[in-house]
Amino acid sequence: MLTDSISIDDARKLVLISQGLHRANPFGSGIQASLEVIKRLSYVQIDTISVIERAHHHSVWNRQSTYTKSHLDTLMEHQQIFEYWSHAAAYLPMADYRFSLPRKQAIASGKKHWHEKNTALTKSILQRIAQEGPLQARDFERGSVAKNSGWWDWKPAKKALEQLFMEGELMVLKRQGFQKVYDLTERVVPEGVDASYPTEQEFNHHLILRFLAAHGLGMASEMTYLRKGIKNKLSAACEQLVEDKQLLTLDCQGRQYYALPQSLSVLKQGLGRKQVRFLSPFDNLLIQRKRTKQLFDFDYQIECYVPEAKRQYGYFSLPILWGRAFAGRMDAKISRKSGVLSLQHLQLDTADIDALLVDLIPALQAFLRFNQGTEISLKHISTPQHVTQVQRDFLKQQIELITLN
Repeated sequence: MLTDSISIDDARKLVLISQGLHRANPFGSGIQASLEVIKRLSYVQIDTISVIERAHHHSVWNRQSTYTKSHLDTLMEHQQIFEYWSHAAAYLPMADYRFSLPRKQAIASGKKHWHEKNTALTKSILQRIAQEGPLQARDFERGSVAKNSGWWDWKPAKKALEQLFMEGELMVLKRQGFQKVYDLTERVVPEGVDASYPTEQEFNHHLILRFLAAHGLGMASEMTYLRKGIKNKLSAACEQLVEDKQLLTLDCQGRQYYALPQSLSVLKQGLGRKQVRFLSPFDNLLIQRKRTKQLFDFDYQIECYVPEAKRQYGYFSLPILWGRAFAGRMDAKISRKSGVLSLQHLQLDTADIDALLVDLIPALQAFLRFNQGTEISLKHISTPQHVTQVQRDFLKQQIELITLN
């Protein structure tokens, strides 16, 4: 098997181009660009943490700056995307609906997701929604739940709704105040969408080709992230695609990756002007931390789940991507009442502060606007030792001069 070599610099370039992070607005503008982002990435993770704009908004906005929060609602309303499970809760292209069916069938056949199934309650809920139309969890009476017994002790109706959602009997029609509105699947999936059950080969090829389109290059272990029991079969599928000349293999620093045949021509594209991006901790680029370390030499951990005393960078530190490398982290929090974007901790890894500042200021202005803030407060800066106090003071001054009226 012939293996091409690729430098780490070109590997990073390929990944960033595939992710749509190589230049400003590579997908265009407006709501169609938001749909194209989700199609390219194959999913955008939904998350509840809201110290800044939630992850699903943040990840799309980083790839198209004209994004507004109404885009996802409109795309759901027009049945162009749907909610389900990728490696976590996510928005997915409706065109990929059929590839959600294997997980749904497994759960319907008895595979446990979170909770034990309450058959009588799920049947009752389905009957109500069939007769009354779309409903939320709050439309059902609260059952008895032990107090202070843990976050997962949802009321029984919510557990049943989620069970039916994971089984595929129900889908999320829309969200109201971030709360799911459920309806029967047959009333949500539009006519014309392929709802046939994929063969094992189709499913494996879907995982492989979607991952490589979104990430540029990848290993079988990355393509099967948090999917149990399919790595060996998917590896065999990759090897067969290589034999069929539908994939090629790339060696990067002694590690073998798979890639699409057009990958090397993609490298001819320019990266555009070097710019700063503050990535969500749940951004598709870095959700697999081991991969991020190997390809970008960036060791990242989200610390909101770490006890406060053990945090190094902050509760919700955002990786700072500068060009094709990571330049640090920024722990940020927006006050929606005052409009102040507090940078609790700005930790920079580069000593080239003057060059970074040129790109950092416009990025912070855009980030402040995206979070609907009006001014920035910088609490603490960390830099390499040879950065002077004068440089740090100047950096703080320039950042705190940023305001939006």
